[in-house]
Amino acid sequence: MTRNPFITNGYAGAAYFCDRIQETSTLVNMLTNGNHVALISPRRMGKTDLICHCFNQPEIRQHYYTFLVDIYPTKSLQDFVSLLGKHILEELRSRGRTVWEHFLQMVSSIRSEISFDINGCPVWGIGLSRLSNPELTLDEIFRYLAQADRHCLVAIDEFQQITCYEGNRNMEAILRTYIQHCPNANFIFSGSQRHLMGEMFTSPARPFYQSVTLFNLQPIPLEKYREFALEKFEQGGKHLDTEVVNQVYSRFRSITSYMQKVMNYLYQVTAVGATCTPGMIDEAIRFILDLSSDTYENILYQMPEKQRNVLLAIAQEGEAQGISGGKFAQKHHLTSPSAVVSAVKGLLEKDFITQERSVYTVYDQFFQLWIERKFFGN
Repeated sequence: MTRNPFITNGYAGAAYFCDRIQETSTLVNMLTNGNHVALISPRRMGKTDLICHCFNQPEIRQHYYTFLVDIYPTKSLQDFVSLLGKHILEELRSRGRTVWEHFLQMVSSIRSEISFDINGCPVWGIGLSRLSNPELTLDEIFRYLAQADRHCLVAIDEFQQITCYEGNRNMEAILRTYIQHCPNANFIFSGSQRHLMGEMFTSPARPFYQSVTLFNLQPIPLEKYREFALEKFEQGGKHLDTEVVNQVYSRFRSITSYMQKVMNYLYQVTAVGATCTPGMIDEAIRFILDLSSDTYENILYQMPEKQRNVLLAIAQEGEAQGISGGKFAQKHHLTSPSAVVSAVKGLLEKDFITQERSVYTVYDQFFQLWIERKFFGN
């Protein structure tokens, strides 16, 4: 059976990876020449897949140990250290007994928590928030990175999450000190909240100031995505009207994840020998929204009323500006400007909305379309 080439979950290899030729070359060159990188773009633009693609290049795969950890679910230093250790061990398992034994020798503080599967390979058995001495374990992990028999590349995804850690206001300083004294490793700090990432790396008052090369990831150009989509349809014995790609690219603001989701469905329903046409786009979107309808209903139902009302107001605007002013509150029948500001803070913290300069939008574009359909008859 031929695989649907429009991958919607994770990195599936170079054959399914669209363009990013220049970005891949730039990032690989930065890393192999000893740079730390802050990779910044809105979520779902393809940062994680780009990192995986770079780590899969021969000049990195054959000569470096690579570790990728997504710290979005972490809430504390304990969580961070546990996930970092877990991902390092999982990566080293495939490198052979000598390699992973070296790591276990270095992290002596948690060796009793390591179990072994039926093949004799180690399994990290420590859950989030269960480390008894995270500071010591972090020190051991960095001592391993400093002494590993290969240079290490460590990518920390959603890095801005460390600014929200409970009781660890100096987390940035702790990590900066360790990284500064670990010449055997280079780091990618990947993040989606531009204002937080920008402050961390460009403010003279912050520990990571001038310690990285900033890399702002731009959308895949329309012509490159169009070329990719046309090629994949043709390889599957199907045809694609170029206007389909133009419209999908425009409607989803060039954000890769949403485009892939729609194109995945369109490829699925286009018969071999047939042509996918623009008239099929609305059907694809309806299908995706219907699948998520119950989830979106529950999200709204569980949301505090003031936050729900502000979310709906932002969705109605599409791109909301001046939300702290009286006109916005009055137009959408909201309690007061101060109540709007309070609700927006909560919505931002929960990632229901996103802010780009002074413009607010619903973060999940499918959620935006579902709200428009349900409440505004669009």
